[in-house]
Amino acid sequence: MFSKQKILILGMARSGYEAAKVLVERDCEVILNDSKTEDKMDSSQVEELRNLGVSLIFGSHPDDLLDDSFDFLIKNPGVPIDHIYVEKAKELGIEVINEVEMAYRLLPEDVTLIGITGTNGKTTTTTLTYEILKEAFGSRVHLAGNIGYPLCSFLKKLKKDDIIVMEVSCQQGENLKEFKPHIALFTNLTEAHIDFMKSYEHYKAVKAKMFYNQKEDDIAILNIENEDVLDVTRSICSTTKYFSSKNEVSGSYIKDDFIYYCGEKVLNVSDIFIKGRHNLENVMASIMIVKEFDVSNDIILKVVSTFKGVEHRLEYVDTVDGVKYYNDTEATNIKCTQIALSSFKEPQILILGGLERGQNFDDLTPFIDGVKAIVGIGQCRSRVLEYGTSIDKPTYIYETLKEAFPKCVELAVEGDVVLLSPASASWDQYKECEERGSEFKEYVSELKR
Repeated sequence: MFSKQKILILGMARSGYEAAKVLVERDCEVILNDSKTEDKMDSSQVEELRNLGVSLIFGSHPDDLLDDSFDFLIKNPGVPIDHIYVEKAKELGIEVINEVEMAYRLLPEDVTLIGITGTNGKTTTTTLTYEILKEAFGSRVHLAGNIGYPLCSFLKKLKKDDIIVMEVSCQQGENLKEFKPHIALFTNLTEAHIDFMKSYEHYKAVKAKMFYNQKEDDIAILNIENEDVLDVTRSICSTTKYFSSKNEVSGSYIKDDFIYYCGEKVLNVSDIFIKGRHNLENVMASIMIVKEFDVSNDIILKVVSTFKGVEHRLEYVDTVDGVKYYNDTEATNIKCTQIALSSFKEPQILILGGLERGQNFDDLTPFIDGVKAIVGIGQCRSRVLEYGTSIDKPTYIYETLKEAFPKCVELAVEGDVVLLSPASASWDQYKECEERGSEFKEYVSELKR
């Protein structure tokens, strides 16, 4: 498999880079094509691939590049599913896969693969599961997938009985064919990424694909409170297990402020560091996975009580003068900000706004009672002002986060939360939302200097 074949990689990024290196080592003829110009690429990676003999074509997608001499097209997950090369490959009978599928076909048989998917909570659940298993089993455990670590990059490191904890996005799921986790978990399912996936029905089918690849002795862990999850997995043949935030089930559930697993108390809800009802579900999901490895409650408690979440996702930054600062810059849509607002009992100063996308801030109103003031930023700040005024909340607007932050400090008193949860993309001022979050964290750190 993948030996002495001719392969086109469409899109570089991390996954294309790692896939190219693996394929060259297997004596493949590798051509990597990306629409971005070379000056936009990591120069050290470009030089490395060139030295390895990879043919690099940047800046365009030549009409005559793809023909029937290729054995595979390996598509970067971020490339549109109806890209001209994807459509042409189908016409030519060339199999279209991605780096995840390619790496899966090269995995040793004696490793355990955990796949975690869903609309929300994937990254937190994946990271927390990894941290618990790492505490229990040390270097045997690897963190991979959509979380930023291509599966290809682990192929040389894997040893017998190693465990891979992997986040699987819908973009990755699109071109999976044989990929089959030994343990697969579905956090939840709601309408998302329709611009990329073309329809909610297709999105759901792609999300469920890896569950349908499982065999009877594999395990599927499902959120029993999510009707779409249950509906889309109705015909899977793997062993199904459940977690619930509302009812007692034969799995993980909440009762009297404790999280249980199969009738056994695991930990008190108050022991969990990360905020929010949604994070209780993420913790229960992680518990369901690690209990498949007989991890003790003591180890689970040790990790969960200190786990501060994933950077930029309702991330606790620090407490200064009795005010807690949270970075939720990844909240680029209304739904994520609703989740963030529902996570706090303390009064909040909410930083809202960014790229103008016609967001309907009115959808925040049922969650806004705890907000004592709104600070609007970015391109859509005038609409933030209109919204805040319409619901009778003190609202202040600034063009930049730098200008807005001192007002947040001025407004906040001991016991308050300053929450960056913009419900907006960041592309009006930043290359990516993580830059916005890092800037916020820097301003918080400056308060202590």
